[in-house]
Amino acid sequence: MQHTIKAVSRRTGLSTHVIRVWEKRYGAVKPQRSGANRRLYSENEVQRLELLHRATKAGHTIGQAAKLSTDKLSELLQRTTTPSRFSSVDETAARKGDADLLERCLLAVKQLDAVALDKLLERAMVRLGHMGLLSRLVAPLSHQVGEQWQTGELTAAHEHFLTAALRTFLGQSARQFALPEAAPTIVVATPAGQLHELGAVMVAAAATNLGWRVTYLGVSLPAAEIAGAAIQNKARAVALSIVYPEDDRALGDQLTSLRRYLPGEIRILAGGRAAAAYNESLSAIGALRIGDLNALAATLEGLRKRPS
Repeated sequence: MQHTIKAVSRRTGLSTHVIRVWEKRYGAVKPQRSGANRRLYSENEVQRLELLHRATKAGHTIGQAAKLSTDKLSELLQRTTTPSRFSSVDETAARKGDADLLERCLLAVKQLDAVALDKLLERAMVRLGHMGLLSRLVAPLSHQVGEQWQTGELTAAHEHFLTAALRTFLGQSARQFALPEAAPTIVVATPAGQLHELGAVMVAAAATNLGWRVTYLGVSLPAAEIAGAAIQNKARAVALSIVYPEDDRALGDQLTSLRRYLPGEIRILAGGRAAAAYNESLSAIGALRIGDLNALAATLEGLRKRPS
């Protein structure tokens, strides 16, 4: 039986973008092509992607894991995980712990309680680690706050409060990372008209954790300013967060200008809740679409291997 990439994505939990990156850059799988040139994955390839996903969640890099045969991957996972009849109970407890933390953080935001929120973030950092904090707490928290702002359950003040708290907390945490002199640079910003900062803050924190030197520019910058900073800092990539609104007619021109101002070797990454609304403009400038933090990690790892 053969599976489409969308079916594989649903089954493995990997985004279609990550699957393509793992296939193209790391040779993780080699799907066949249909008459319409669509990828078709065998059952063995789907199982291999599931193993690779588990391996990366266990802390192995995709570059290392993809070099192993499927049998070796299974052996690796058996060595790095401890099977237990309590494992399903442990997983359930972990999910409940995540949900409890999320609920407590949301309550702290609603109450504008900076002290409580900071303590909860510290607790999550100890339990989950930097990337776990981002993917399992910060991402769903920012999503919920954004949704409740749009429905009127929360005000702009609550969203700004969370953004400021996360910028401070994640900025302080990032100082713990000692970057090598040759670490590649990424510029992170939101384009002109995009005033929501949470996505950019998360990208900056994740990139730092993944060994990149981050030049963080903040929100709503014209294309020329972003390009100037990238050129001045000899950046390898520019990451744009596009969250709201979804119907800014001027944004397409800003994206076109940014690509024109940047040297060809500097790649543009784009993600965020509203990014899909600008697919045509992003495709026209060759931007790499980022769906989630897993996709960001895979993309940045591939860009690190390109000659500077």
